Amino acid sequence: MIAHILERPSRTFAGVKYNTNKVDRSTGELMLIANFGAIQALANPRPQDLVNYLLMIAGQNKAMKNTQFHAVISANGRNYNKQELTKAAVMWLKEMKYGDQPYLIVFHKDTENNHVHLVSSRVGKDGKQIDRDYEQVRAVRNINKVLGYDFAMQYRFSTRAQFYLILENQGYLGRDYLDEKKLQKKLNAYQPDIARIVELKKLFIAKKGTAEFVALMHSQYGIDLMFHSSEGKTPYGYTVIDHATRQVFKGSEIVNLKILLDEHIKVEQEFKPTLIELPDYLSNDAVTYYSENAPEPVYIRPVMISDDVDDQQVLGMKRRRQKKARTNTR
Repeated sequence: MIAHILERPSRTFAGVKYNTNKVDRSTGELMLIANFGAIQALANPRPQDLVNYLLMIAGQNKAMKNTQFHAVISANGRNYNKQELTKAAVMWLKEMKYGDQPYLIVFHKDTENNHVHLVSSRVGKDGKQIDRDYEQVRAVRNINKVLGYDFAMQYRFSTRAQFYLILENQGYLGRDYLDEKKLQKKLNAYQPDIARIVELKKLFIAKKGTAEFVALMHSQYGIDLMFHSSEGKTPYGYTVIDHATRQVFKGSEIVNLKILLDEHIKVEQEFKPTLIELPDYLSNDAVTYYSENAPEPVYIRPVMISDDVDDQQVLGMKRRRQKKARTNTR
């Protein structure tokens, strides 16, 4: 998703009629009008009513030559629907200091890329010009903020799938981060936090039999567990988002899913290694060691796989093609 401010000047708010004409030709859809006072009470406000209101606001500042604010927020193909684009546009306008201004949002469906047009007044209700400094730069920065990319980049993660899972977990819309170079640099810099993995292992094992384990992790420890499964099927994996330290881990790095979900499995019993005494000729002391045939201990060294098969499922590409919902439990 990208945001771009159109530079063509207008003191007559030509952008209003341009977009309402799209609606009249059924190639556009009026998604929202906001902060237009009593006009919003009308079921079908006339385009000229909207223009007149904007002219009234802009008329407070006679010195400005370009009083129209006209911008476009566009998706790549059909990656975002009209509701998602509208939601992003409302949040973006707020970040651009136009949230309290009168504005309209019109969805266009006559190109290969879904997009919305936004029209407002550069003159505030107090007669002052809305901030225009570094406008195009702020347009890009603010769309990244709205989509959650700035938030997710504060975390440590080892795969793209985990990056997008952070966004999904927090309810952000973003799913098409465009700064590939910056994202790859972040992935290349990843180093596993072994100390934290050990802490989480101990915590999960100690609390896994507790009622509402997942809710407890979220409320008391700032840890979200997101389970991955096909619709109606038993989870095949999970991801741990540790908000306390801003890190993401594969569940397999912490505790095996089967052990985590089965409260009847006692880790101390199931994974107690076999102890064997060394012969006297090897040592005079009663030294013990792990048998090669003993079950694998629960505290295993984590194996880091940058992009395994689970990541495609976590990312949800296959599920979206099949129109299957995710099953995520916190």
